[in-house]
Amino acid sequence: MPESGKRGAKKSVLVVHGPNLNLLGQRETDVYGTDTLSDIDRQLSSLGAELGCEVETFQSNSEGDLVSRLQGAREEKDGVLINPAAYTHTSVAIRDAVLALGLPVVEVHLSNIHKREEFRHRSLLSDVVDGQVVGFGVDSYTLGLRALANLMARP
Repeated sequence: MPESGKRGAKKSVLVVHGPNLNLLGQRETDVYGTDTLSDIDRQLSSLGAELGCEVETFQSNSEGDLVSRLQGAREEKDGVLINPAAYTHTSVAIRDAVLALGLPVVEVHLSNIHKREEFRHRSLLSDVVDGQVVGFGVDSYTLGLRALANLMARP
């Protein structure tokens, strides 16, 4: 039986998708693949059920909305899986919101940000999250959720 989370018997996970991820499957499919954001959300929900986690997903193109949703997770979630997308390299506000969480956090990216343009090599979150999974396409999300579930199960 899963450990009790903040919202009941199952652990509760927030998945945060940053800007332009609503266009997955339509833009730069050679980099990001053909799966849509809805496809990814369905896979995460299904995997979450297997892992004993309730999964809520949230996507916004707005930095302020992302920060507000992360702040809301402090009291209601047990962990966060985040793909900050372009804000990875620019947002001190999202970094500060992640720092304030006090929860396990795993950062994911569909592409390998370290093999792309120089400006994408640096993540402002990498030193404040528990781990980072990059370069495995949709599997980055599922690997990240598995890792997060393991982190949340630790005493």
